[in-house]
Amino acid sequence: MKKTVRGVVYDTENMTVVKKVSHGAFGDPAGYEETLYVAENGSYFLYTNGGEASPYTAEKLTSLSKAKAAAWEKENA
Repeated sequence: MKKTVRGVVYDTENMTVVKKVSHGAFGDPAGYEETLYVAENGSYFLYTNGGEASPYTAEKLTSLSKAKAAAWEKENA
């Protein structure tokens, strides 16, 4: 997924996956996935996507601070 954040284009294909969490089974309308990425410049991003009844009904790439990324990772340990 490519997304422009603060004028910079980020591409998940060129980032490193820190952690991926899946909720529910494939095809479950309430299921979703969250993937924490770190870019080459040290920026953190959370990729989210899910079914029509999930909290994430569309693909999204959200910028996170290092502290928020660490908190997300701790919550999903």
